[in-house]
Amino acid sequence: MAAVDNAPPAPVVTVTSTRTVAPAAAKCVLATFDLPYITFYYNQKLLLYRLPNGASDFPDAVARMSASLSDALAFFYPLAGRIRQDDHDGSLTIHGQHGAEVIEASADHVSVDQLAGEECSEEAEKVMQLLVPYTGVMNLEGLNRPLLAVQLTRLRDGVAVGCAFNHAVLDGTSTWHFMTSWAELCRGGGAPSLLPVHNRGMARSVRVNLPLPASAEAHEKTDPNGPKVPLVARVFSFPPSAVARAKAAANAALPPGAKPFSSFQSLAAHIWRAVSRARALGPSDITVFAVFADCRARLSPPLPPAYFGNLIQAVFTGVPAGMLLAGPPELAAGLLQKAIDDHDAAAITRRLEEYEAAPKLFHYSDAGPNCVAVGSSPRFRVYDVDFGFGRPERVRSGANNKFDGMVYLYPGRGGDGGIDVELSLQPEPMQRLDKDQDFLQMRAP
Repeated sequence: MAAVDNAPPAPVVTVTSTRTVAPAAAKCVLATFDLPYITFYYNQKLLLYRLPNGASDFPDAVARMSASLSDALAFFYPLAGRIRQDDHDGSLTIHGQHGAEVIEASADHVSVDQLAGEECSEEAEKVMQLLVPYTGVMNLEGLNRPLLAVQLTRLRDGVAVGCAFNHAVLDGTSTWHFMTSWAELCRGGGAPSLLPVHNRGMARSVRVNLPLPASAEAHEKTDPNGPKVPLVARVFSFPPSAVARAKAAANAALPPGAKPFSSFQSLAAHIWRAVSRARALGPSDITVFAVFADCRARLSPPLPPAYFGNLIQAVFTGVPAGMLLAGPPELAAGLLQKAIDDHDAAAITRRLEEYEAAPKLFHYSDAGPNCVAVGSSPRFRVYDVDFGFGRPERVRSGANNKFDGMVYLYPGRGGDGGIDVELSLQPEPMQRLDKDQDFLQMRAP
């Protein structure tokens, strides 16, 4: 008779171990596109809002904006980190979830109208510079400081929202993507309608060993052109009719079949010529125009608009001032159009490879003494940043990253094709520009 096997059956599933897995620590490697901006300064933006019930609405506005900022940083997590340099290969990365800095301030005797009017007084300009944080702070300091700082200032009848973004982390497209998303969350949205794309390896996966200066001061002392010169900043508003006239003038003599000049190229040419006159340049003096071009759609394959980081490169063109001023408007517009059109995927890659082979820490003066440079874009929907109490009354830049000839372009608040030109020049050329009839007449409604 066979023996009976009374052993229990083997289990179908055997648990061999148990552990808890936490989310990976937030980490983002800065791409080659990001690195040139490490010795620029925090990018500052100022948005002025009226509050329905004036200053009494300020506490509630601060509470809602602070809570939604926390939500926004969960989606745009690089802005909550700090920059670190890898000990092994010298590359720069963003680590951690340390958070952004939020500052509350008050300017109860200042009204929105004093700051948002077409013609701001010199005193109002000084006040506006006090409404944005991190003035004079280099992006290099992101190794020790927050990468985003926000100052919420109570005004007599509204709130000033001043932001400082580390420019080594993001460009203008990503800045306004963040701002519109933050505002969307503040209005009660559960998630941004356009989620950011954080894979910077899509743009460039090369890790660059970038030797950093000991401090911002040490870097500025190496500028071969010496200390910065005094500047005057002004905003010149071009209504839609003025933009249309500049475009018509640039396109008036184009031969049949030629590619027409855009509104940007036409207005930029008008500004370039006017600034060159105001500087009283000699006929043989070379003047340079630089455009910080968005490369997202220029790469092959193109990257999505939601790519979060820097994807811009400076595109340059130059000409003797005598030729620029003696020629018709289409000469300047044509130089800009060609430089922009020629900056294709191959040109972008060559620029990246050159930088990777010989990394450089830049100064503003590297662009030359007679440069006009355009940052920002009238395509940015800056007046759509609504936190729940309406559109901003005015959008401006802070004092950082302004050098002789720097231009920031913003759409007019009306949304009808007007463009605001924020221009920085030395005092004497700015006085001449204020008396330049060709420049002023083009601005007339």
